[in-house]
Amino acid sequence: MQTYLEWLDKVDESEREELLAIKENEDQIKRQFAMPLEFGTAGMRGIIALGTASINKYTIRRATLGVANYIIGLGKEAMDAGVVVSYDTRNFSYEFALETAKVFAFNKIKVHLYNDVHPVPMCSFAIRHLGAVAGIMITASHNPKQYNGYKVYGDDGAQMAIEATNVVVEYINAVEDYFSVQTIDLNVSRDKVLSMNEEPLCDYIDVIGSGTDACYYAELEKLSLSSEAVSRVASKMKIVYTPIHGSGYKPVTEILSRMGIPCSVVEEQKLPDGNFPTVAMPNPEQPDALLMGISLAKKLKGDIVIGTDPDADRMGIAIRDKKGEFFLLTGNQIGAMLLKYILLRNSENGTLPANSAVVKTIVTSMLGDKIAMKYGATVYNVLTGFKFIGEKIKDWESSGEHTFMFGYEESFGFLSGTHARDKDAVVSSMLFAEMACYYGDKGEKLCDVLDGIYTEFGYFEDISMSIAFGGLDGMKQMSDVMDKLRSHPVNNLAGVPVVEFLDYKESMSMVYTGEIKSIDLPKTNVIKYQLSDDEWACVRPSGTEPKIKIYVSVKGKTKAEAAAKNANVMGFVEQLVLN
Repeated sequence: MQTYLEWLDKVDESEREELLAIKENEDQIKRQFAMPLEFGTAGMRGIIALGTASINKYTIRRATLGVANYIIGLGKEAMDAGVVVSYDTRNFSYEFALETAKVFAFNKIKVHLYNDVHPVPMCSFAIRHLGAVAGIMITASHNPKQYNGYKVYGDDGAQMAIEATNVVVEYINAVEDYFSVQTIDLNVSRDKVLSMNEEPLCDYIDVIGSGTDACYYAELEKLSLSSEAVSRVASKMKIVYTPIHGSGYKPVTEILSRMGIPCSVVEEQKLPDGNFPTVAMPNPEQPDALLMGISLAKKLKGDIVIGTDPDADRMGIAIRDKKGEFFLLTGNQIGAMLLKYILLRNSENGTLPANSAVVKTIVTSMLGDKIAMKYGATVYNVLTGFKFIGEKIKDWESSGEHTFMFGYEESFGFLSGTHARDKDAVVSSMLFAEMACYYGDKGEKLCDVLDGIYTEFGYFEDISMSIAFGGLDGMKQMSDVMDKLRSHPVNNLAGVPVVEFLDYKESMSMVYTGEIKSIDLPKTNVIKYQLSDDEWACVRPSGTEPKIKIYVSVKGKTKAEAAAKNANVMGFVEQLVLN
């Protein structure tokens, strides 16, 4: 309450009304002022509102000062190299980006500010292209419209490493007075910034424009694998694309146009709109997010529906089944299809390096491992979070140990190429459309391609679910659940034997012969039950929300067998979490 009253006294006059509106609502005051908004390994994300626990210009300024002090600590060369600042179409994304730039500029740190909305992968690309020391992306990814957030990237274009993030957090925590953070005096309209192209806005702030964009598109064009097939069949392909009101519209349509692949855009979801009025959530993982795209595809007798989330790092896909009805692919299915296509085409073209490597997360299906093995590619399984995939790319560039071919995670994030170090829905959209042309040129439908993968490698059924924990102690409830599972390992899940119990927080695994092994990954609060070489279940608390996510991946001789087995195991693990 004391903090609330301090804010009530110090906010701008235009903001006081918002705080006065909750004066008698003690629960709401607790939600907005009980604690600082947590700054985790991926930055921070929260509901747009005034208060220490929400996203607003004051929490944005405080976080930026922490990043600024970290950069100042690196020296003048880092300050001059500067920071890329990008933003998506969410409410207040531009305003928060400008506040971020103003704090950096006050601290004499160079800023490369995008002139318009740009997605995560273009921000990641620009960091290395411009030689910046860091990057900031204003986005809450695929969260509901009430949210926004602040992602921090390192000089390699990947989300900032844990060690550096810990230093940044120390600097942020040292800023006790949210209203003490100073900015330059800069009043500039959004239209003014939109009209600028590769030119200075003021001292310390340059505006990024079309030149950097062109370089990004040029890198993507190099990743094309089937230009001849595209030239033969692209005109017959009917692809529908929806940006779901996000930042993907311009880059996705631009790269498809450059490839010579026509697409029809869902008009109602084309323009930027932070309220995302046509969907419950702007998340291509959710079935309703692609409904308008599917409706248009049916009308146009289309073949594929592609959807990207607000910051265009995730891509969802719908294709037709054997009966001609549309169905949504899972992230594991999209990843497996793209992986096979990339390895197959490089093999056919004679461009598959002997030291090829694929990187995926520990909660992504083992189907990818089977596909990679066929083509002689090494697979590395890393912790959840694309930053760990980015780290592998950086390591191999310096060591030459492997050539990165593809990275993906089950949550609809994919990356081909090393132009970016975070998931890239723009290049993924390009490659999926090209893949459709390649198989279409051979007279194959995408549903048959997927069935062929299952026939060759086994029917994998991969399902996940989330369990939310309410109240201010939600995070503690999650911690208690994880401690319970950790201290009481089970030897079977719904009758399926557990052959290995992996505790990533303790960096150890226990094989049920009694052998104890170490896990060579950073410590994280995750538990995994290995059921066989290909099957597993995993329990992982969210780092940004009070919810626990359960993943189950099993294999069967048929889809029906795999689905039934998955349902039994999932139900069993759900009860372990709840009871």
